[in-house]
Amino acid sequence: MSTTRWLLFLILLLGSLLHAQSPPRTLRAGIIGLDTSHVIAFTKVLNDPNAQPDVSHCRVVAAYPKGSSDIESSVSRIPRYTAEIQKLGVEITGSINELLTKVDVVLLETNDGRPHLKQAMAVIKAGKPLFIDKPLAASLAEAIAIFEAASRHKVPIFSSSSLRYAEGVQEISQGSIGQVQGADTYSPASIEKTHPDLFWYGIHGVEMLYTIMGPGCERVVRVNTQGTDVVVGSWKNGRIGTFRGIREGSRSYGGIAYGSETNKLIGPYRGYRPLLVEIVKFFRTGVAPVDPVETLEIYAFMEAADESKRQGGIPISLKTILARARKKAGLDP
Repeated sequence: MSTTRWLLFLILLLGSLLHAQSPPRTLRAGIIGLDTSHVIAFTKVLNDPNAQPDVSHCRVVAAYPKGSSDIESSVSRIPRYTAEIQKLGVEITGSINELLTKVDVVLLETNDGRPHLKQAMAVIKAGKPLFIDKPLAASLAEAIAIFEAASRHKVPIFSSSSLRYAEGVQEISQGSIGQVQGADTYSPASIEKTHPDLFWYGIHGVEMLYTIMGPGCERVVRVNTQGTDVVVGSWKNGRIGTFRGIREGSRSYGGIAYGSETNKLIGPYRGYRPLLVEIVKFFRTGVAPVDPVETLEIYAFMEAADESKRQGGIPISLKTILARARKKAGLDP
């Protein structure tokens, strides 16, 4: 090899090594809604100067504080969380539109699902990748409308409870117990009168159930008392999955999955970091880790549970609930 070619080879090799070792571009993240403890927990992880590589280079730089206007448990938190997040170096903006001029990606954290459709539309029209915290919306019809708008504008979005990434849940869903034959999950399930019962907090346990079982539930039956809900879902392949919502006694997260090879306890819950790893990966790749079909079926499951309660505990078809919601969203005749 001639001297000239040798030098050219060394220059190209050095350039490739430098490129491989250079850190990714830092994403500027914005938060909408400062009425949940999630915003402080998320920002502390993402803005940590010593953040691990799987959550690094994605920094919360701006936030729009307003969320719910009439849920007292949410409204009362905004001043405190606004002050706390400012101490973490986050700028407070006066509107969502102002926020969108300062960020690359958005976390919609408003605890109240009712404003989510309007808030999400602003982000979607701006073309910013969007994570929507629970609840995705305050109705299945609005959840469908959000996903339809994102698809129409070709904007990546996803929504998930952090309990999807509780210890053991992902391993079970990926085959650690063989084929999943069924599962029972439980979580706190406090109720907020402005939302379908399980949307507010029962979503956590329902999301665990769906992460393990996958989509395909055909009908649900709900048994309800003041302190407890039990929702039994029948999947199309004969499998049964149940969710127990707890409002009295010890309120924790967990369950058991039944497999073709073994049965396994679910849990414990280890916090928000595993979800944040997926959020950062999503923001960088534009690929949602959860299929919208599954997410919408989760909300159909919970809305069907409400319908079963209204009708005295009779079985309710998810297909019927989804069709009704699509019609309400203006998508089907």
